[in-house]
Amino acid sequence: MTERIHLGKRVPEIYQAMSKLQAEVEKAAANAGVDQKILELVKMRASQINHCAFCLDMHSHEAVQQGESPRRLYVLQGWRETELFTEQERAALALTEAMTNVATLHDVPDDVYEEATRVFDEAQYRAVAWEVIAINSWNRMCVTSHAPLPERAE
Repeated sequence: MTERIHLGKRVPEIYQAMSKLQAEVEKAAANAGVDQKILELVKMRASQINHCAFCLDMHSHEAVQQGESPRRLYVLQGWRETELFTEQERAALALTEAMTNVATLHDVPDDVYEEATRVFDEAQYRAVAWEVIAINSWNRMCVTSHAPLPERAE
């Protein structure tokens, strides 16, 4: 793989602003009562769509550390074909896919929006939507930079 200019920590002001955004999103989600597992599923699903190996590695590791089932992570790409995910998780995953693919879809479909706002209150919806925005930004930075996977003891 071609080595690329790393967009992250080499511009510390921008990287710190992204990190602050992520911290604010997680704080808003916690304040709204959004389950942390939902946020990790959102990060994983967007990272799958964006083909971000760095973020997939990081968030699968973090999800398992937080008690997520590896089985659910294995089948996440086919979440619609299983009953392993809750109503809120399914709504968050559909919203993640629509927002991540907005260039193709040209909008978040009304049925996706309506389901998300049915199962989440307004503060929860905002937190989940902001998580999708944040992870898509991280994915674009890491994919463009060819961010290498960290060393990890298996």
